[in-house]
Amino acid sequence: MAEKPHMNMVVIGHVDHGKSTLVGRLLLETGAIEPHIIEKYKKQAAEKGKGSFYFAWVMDGLKEERERGVTIDVAHKKFYTDKYYFTVIDAPGHRDFVKNMITGTSQADCAILVVSAIEGPQAQTKEHIFLATTLGVKQVIVVVNKMDAVNYSEEKFNEVKAATSRLLSMIGTKPDTVPFIPVSALNGDNVKALSDKTPWYKGKTLIQAMDDFKEPDKPIDKPLRLPIQDVYTITGIGTVPVGRVETGVLKPNMKVIFQPSNKIGEVKSIEMHHESIPQAEPGDNVGFNVRGISKNDIRRGDVAGPVDNPPTVAKTFTAQIAVLNHPSVITVGYTPVFHCHTAQVACRFVELIKTIDPKTGQAKENNPQFLKTGDIALVKVEPTRPMVIENAKEFPQLGRFAIRDMGQTVAAGMCVDIEKR
Repeated sequence: MAEKPHMNMVVIGHVDHGKSTLVGRLLLETGAIEPHIIEKYKKQAAEKGKGSFYFAWVMDGLKEERERGVTIDVAHKKFYTDKYYFTVIDAPGHRDFVKNMITGTSQADCAILVVSAIEGPQAQTKEHIFLATTLGVKQVIVVVNKMDAVNYSEEKFNEVKAATSRLLSMIGTKPDTVPFIPVSALNGDNVKALSDKTPWYKGKTLIQAMDDFKEPDKPIDKPLRLPIQDVYTITGIGTVPVGRVETGVLKPNMKVIFQPSNKIGEVKSIEMHHESIPQAEPGDNVGFNVRGISKNDIRRGDVAGPVDNPPTVAKTFTAQIAVLNHPSVITVGYTPVFHCHTAQVACRFVELIKTIDPKTGQAKENNPQFLKTGDIALVKVEPTRPMVIENAKEFPQLGRFAIRDMGQTVAAGMCVDIEKR
């Protein structure tokens, strides 16, 4: 069977609006979990007096989570629809949400925003949508969840839809391009089959709407960018860097340059899943044998590109960031670690240019003294050692990053301008 096109999907929304339950329901309805496993969880949950939480239990394998009825860990789940192969990035809170949006290959192609029919959009709903767009998620479905708790009221659905539409408009997403679906994740209404409890709803089921997502672009026409994950020396073959093609095409006999190591080599052969392939395209995880390069010449975090269009090494760069979670404040001189493609480089904040109002996109304050949790800002940053980063407009895959410090993601953002080395 040919592999279906792959979509990374993130499920976002306010805590307690039913994200885990929805993911559990999707896994069940697409046959990714066996019904008998659900039954087992259902029994255990009932014994603990948490009957309605049992779906979320499917997601939360951790015992202490079951006791407390909250999602802590991030679960990567896979399932198939008619058209796509989905990987779900289940995001309990901000920190993990962003870490998973950005680490490695999990830049989300699409998002399901879960909004409770009981409460409507909350503070976190807005932040998550803004964040998703800052991080480049283009396609969204809004699930108005917990319809069972409002007696499947069309009026309540319309109210929540209007409030959420206002939020989407604020951040520049046209609400009329976004499907709104009334759902009970707990009971399965409108997930796989249309529900007789919402005769007023004339749209598609959630799973049908997910198959309407557009396939992520394969930026084949752009110059090659291949961030290196590892470098091996294989006896009898030589140096074999491994990584995922983000843009462009990798072919044998190509001359490639690795930046920031500034080493040039020639591609001899390319392997994927232990088979030799004639070329590698965006999304392909490959190993490739390079002539003229030794294992010590290059390292993880380097990016391979064509000699006539090498990856950009930044002296400084300007970025728009969202501060997600900082215990104190960010000031000029702060030097956390930036995680960008496969590179992890400490970068110094050299200028706080302005804070931005997420409602309007306009400047709130120029040259603020500090940034705090919740701020969106334009900043200028200087890597403490050579680092490849690209303008997110040209190469989104190499222009987005997470900022980590003290074991957590403190901010996320995208590069808007670069001063080259």
